[in-house]
Amino acid sequence: MSYVLLLLATLAWSFVGVLVKTASTMVDSSIISFARFFFGVIFLGIFLFIRDRKIQLRIGMKWIWIGAIGKAANYAFENIALKIGYSYGNILVQPVQTVVLMIAAGFLFKERISTRGWFAAALCVAGVIVVGWNGTPLDELAQGSGLTTLLFTLAGIGAAVHVLSQRMLLKTMDNGNMNFSVFLMSTVIVALPIPVQSHGFVGPVTAWAWGALVLLGVITGLSFFWFAEAIKKVPFAIVAIVGNCTVLFAILWAYLFFRDPITVYIICGTLIFVAGFVLLNFPMPRRNAKTACLMTPRRQDSLT
Repeated sequence: MSYVLLLLATLAWSFVGVLVKTASTMVDSSIISFARFFFGVIFLGIFLFIRDRKIQLRIGMKWIWIGAIGKAANYAFENIALKIGYSYGNILVQPVQTVVLMIAAGFLFKERISTRGWFAAALCVAGVIVVGWNGTPLDELAQGSGLTTLLFTLAGIGAAVHVLSQRMLLKTMDNGNMNFSVFLMSTVIVALPIPVQSHGFVGPVTAWAWGALVLLGVITGLSFFWFAEAIKKVPFAIVAIVGNCTVLFAILWAYLFFRDPITVYIICGTLIFVAGFVLLNFPMPRRNAKTACLMTPRRQDSLT
């Protein structure tokens, strides 16, 4: 069952770009951000109530709000970038998150980063640069794909802040109630600017778009719980390999559903930062286990 949960989480994350792109045909990015949290809170709340017969809401903790702000920024920037760019673009969020977490591990938590860890981070950065560049002339880069790369970079920073908050909160809270509290506060944060910023419905109302919004909520609410449960029993090497296949699936779905152009630069850049993930996530000496746990992409994240 643990392997099934791992596969479900991986596949769910890989579909985020396609689902956001589908939902954007009906509503703007602000509504998409709100719907991802709103439906996520509903599905996660139903699950927790069935499991525990109660929900423990904690909104007075500093790290709840830090995590909520980080995750809200993650979704807000990611959705804007996906709307104006290609549906596979959010593959850049994961390597950015990894590098930010590594920097946090070294400077905020004073944890020792091995040479292999820094080399893995360098591969992640190099892969992001290659994918963001995508062979585009520099003058066009500043006007087009450079903007989406910047937005995905900001989304990755927000995701990293959320992971850091989870690291602090898991000392006193279980994964389910922690995510419920964070997502509820994130819902409030992204809802505040909607009355003055959002254009609401920007296209035809379709069942596909509504289905995409609901599925995005399911992914927000449950996929992180699936992953957290899976890693309790699945060997770490398998988690590293299967979990990092998300980016490869995302590119495949982007081509199959939207015929997004997959250039040699996209493939090479993706392979470069996937190599960084694999290098970072494979078993390390015990003295580095604490750092590896922090930096594992989406290991503690309430994913995508």
